[in-house]
Amino acid sequence: MLNQSESLELNSKGYLINFDAWNKDFAIEKAKEHSLELTECHWLIINFLRGYYLEYGISPDPREIIKKLGKEITHDEPCSRKRLEGLFSSGGCKLACKIAGLPDCHSRGL
Repeated sequence: MLNQSESLELNSKGYLINFDAWNKDFAIEKAKEHSLELTECHWLIINFLRGYYLEYGISPDPREIIKKLGKEITHDEPCSRKRLEGLFSSGGCKLACKIAGLPDCHSRGL
């Protein structure tokens, strides 16, 4: 169970309210809640999401993630939205945003 201190408070959709309160322990625990073990590929995406949010103030569209990280996500085949979302189980890009500590996700679909 996540530490529910004021700084790690979640909104009604399950997103972290305070972006700056995020840490790797939060991400690991949030992933465990969804039976997900974070790999190097997951961390690549999580770090990208956090950097993108810091720069633009919104979560990136999955196409942007694929464009920037596609070759690193799948070395031997083209990256697809299905592959990207499959990394975060049934939660897809929205779960990736939650684990990354973004306060919301504007991704369509999963």
